[in-house]
Amino acid sequence: MAGLRLLVGAVWLLAVLRQGAAAEAGAVTVDGRRAIASTGEDFVCATLDWWPPDKCDYGTCSWGNASLLNLDLSNKILLNAIKAFSPLVLRLGGSLQDKVVYGTADRPGPCAPFNRSKSEMFGFTQGCLPMPRWDDLNAFFEKSGAKIVFGLNALNGRVPLQGGAMGGNWDTTNAASFIRYTAGKGYKIYGWELGNELSGTGVGTKVGVAQYVKDAIALKTTVDAIYRGSPEKPLVLAPGGFFDARWYGEFIAKTKPDMLNVVTHHIYNLGAGVDRDTQLMDRILNPKALDGMAGPFRDLQGLLKAAGTSAVAWVGESGGAYNSGHHLVTDAFVFSFW
Repeated sequence: MAGLRLLVGAVWLLAVLRQGAAAEAGAVTVDGRRAIASTGEDFVCATLDWWPPDKCDYGTCSWGNASLLNLDLSNKILLNAIKAFSPLVLRLGGSLQDKVVYGTADRPGPCAPFNRSKSEMFGFTQGCLPMPRWDDLNAFFEKSGAKIVFGLNALNGRVPLQGGAMGGNWDTTNAASFIRYTAGKGYKIYGWELGNELSGTGVGTKVGVAQYVKDAIALKTTVDAIYRGSPEKPLVLAPGGFFDARWYGEFIAKTKPDMLNVVTHHIYNLGAGVDRDTQLMDRILNPKALDGMAGPFRDLQGLLKAAGTSAVAWVGESGGAYNSGHHLVTDAFVFSFW
């Protein structure tokens, strides 16, 4: 392990030196006898998203068949990759999760896929998760050994408010039916998360913190009722947004001590994928830029500690550069430093 750390350190030093005007010889000493930090079991995680193949950014349509709705579940490479990371936490969610409805038996109408629409938030209409597809996904998850966190649609029942916000109570009907179906089938869910990037100023839209507190408690009540008597009760997570100290502070204070198990936030510290190759690579190879990721997480942990809550902090989603990244940068070797 010490030899591996030395190699990684040498590669990093070489990359940094090449950014300067002149390279100089250097030596790296690594003390492999002492650990400076440790990671928990849930550290290794990934997100499976909802984007259809016609989701495009800056002229590149990068998603292909990577959606929860069209992913090839017979792909052995994918299956073995997930197994290799075991225990891998797979979070199912993303921008379109707040436009997903669930095709349970008590929901009227057809279970239609997402369709492009310029007038809709994020450029797509509402989409539906058919229960046969959900069955297939769970069969795949069981084979892979992944721990599943499912991001629920938190906009059901809302009404538009001034300033681009959404108000009104979250309608739990469809979500509760979906959770009940999942529990009834015996599918193992590690956690249920409410909403995607609706905190603070939001992305696409937002929900006020007082309302979000009520809705998170409603999710907790729903999960407790459906899994009553179950030896493995799923975690309850929220809000899955970008860190805003005032918003998160109030949210944590009003859901303590045990309404939530995990408080999640997202990090995209490299900016937009539209930035030039050199701009993104400079940030990826800049230790100060990378260290900046620690700030929001440290601040969130501080809020949790001060509040005296039992909830812990997770980074629920992080992709470096938002809007699908940048071809030949965030899908290339240089991105491994990020």
